[in-house]
Amino acid sequence: MKNNKFVKDWLKRAKSNLERARVGKVKDEILYEDLCFDCQQSVEKAIKTLLISINKEFPPTHSIARLLEIVSETKTEIPEEIQKAIDLTDYAVKTRCPGESEPVTKEEYEEALTIAETIYHWVSNIMKADRS
Repeated sequence: MKNNKFVKDWLKRAKSNLERARVGKVKDEILYEDLCFDCQQSVEKAIKTLLISINKEFPPTHSIARLLEIVSETKTEIPEEIQKAIDLTDYAVKTRCPGESEPVTKEEYEEALTIAETIYHWVSNIMKADRS
């Protein structure tokens, strides 16, 4: 396993984005787009954590599909529900600036949060199993 501290730092950052997303829309000024961006960032960082932990290089990308493709090359089993994370890629870029997309709804945010939580737990469980 690559530098254990580096792996932990990446997973910590994924957790931070997830926790910010979990806070939710506590004020009208907080946009669902920004919460979904945190969901996407949590997923991206969690998957990159997994790749770093197995010494698998990856390009600088926000594409969840590309990152999962690289994971699949390592023979790591990717459960079907993990593939839903691909839908979060658009939150990395398109929803960050006004006028690039339609406003994000509460339902879309809730779905993004569920996906992000699933991915984070999937990666965390793999990390725990690797330490055993």
